Amino acid sequence: MTETMLEDTAAVDAEALDAYSRTVTGVADRVAPAVANLRVMRRARGGQLPAGAGSGVVLTPDGFILTSAHVVAGPRRSGGRASFTDGREVRFEVVGADPLSDLAVLRADARDLAAAELGDAEALRVGQLVVAIGNPNGFAGSVTAGVVSALGRSLPARTRGAVRIIDNVIQTDAALNPGNSGGALVDSGGRVVGVNTAVAGVGLGLAVPINLATRRMIGELMTAGRVRRAYLGIAGGPRPLPPGARQHSPLPTGIEVIEVVADTPAERAGLRPEDLIVAVDGEPVAGVADLQRLMVADAIGRAATVTVVRAGRAVQVELTPVELTV
Repeated sequence: MTETMLEDTAAVDAEALDAYSRTVTGVADRVAPAVANLRVMRRARGGQLPAGAGSGVVLTPDGFILTSAHVVAGPRRSGGRASFTDGREVRFEVVGADPLSDLAVLRADARDLAAAELGDAEALRVGQLVVAIGNPNGFAGSVTAGVVSALGRSLPARTRGAVRIIDNVIQTDAALNPGNSGGALVDSGGRVVGVNTAVAGVGLGLAVPINLATRRMIGELMTAGRVRRAYLGIAGGPRPLPPGARQHSPLPTGIEVIEVVADTPAERAGLRPEDLIVAVDGEPVAGVADLQRLMVADAIGRAATVTVVRAGRAVQVELTPVELTV
């Protein structure tokens, strides 16, 4: 290779590096002012004591902040202080937290905060550049970059006796560490597409996606302080449809009822273990995630027709979901 060719290759590499750097620094300049360093406090005799730390993303200039529910969860935790890259520090209170989506909304005592723009995780592609902004190990305004390494991951969330699957979790290799929880996962356009929630292993982090479903939950937390969900009272898992049942659903699997909880809509309606749920109100379901998506606030108290395959025959079961208490 000639000296000229080597120079040309070096120039191309330098330009590519510059483009990457410009993207990351541009995103950091735009979003970092809207990411808070949270210090959570708990009530104790004689005052308040430190109870944890994390990150948060400013939703509105008048003080609404989005974070992870586990950052502010725990006995007697009700608020704390949020600090920003411009040196400001303000008090915040917890407006509402939803452990089953690992999202929480706070309200800070401020009216002129820099707010982040929310994006849509449904538009993400594997290999796409993303930037994580947060406060790992208490280091405020830290920025790491990587790619979306996988989409459609599932993350179990639980509180008391309730267990739910967080759908379409984003997996990234942007470095995350303790303290990043609640921080922003941002696309190259500076839009927040996820809320960093967990470290899945060396070089792997997970983020709750910002999409239509989570936007609805965030809105409920802002206005009502909680997320309402419908509840049937079953434990189940996916099961391939046997040949005789395939005429009842266009999908290859259904939900096998493993357990029916006592004194719940499912028990009162006569659902049984080994029933295979294939549809709810005529909408096919292939797994627990499909059923969860239907169990929204509007379904509470409204009669539903559940189609199950029992002993090879399709059976219609009428039940009325109740509100899930957590």
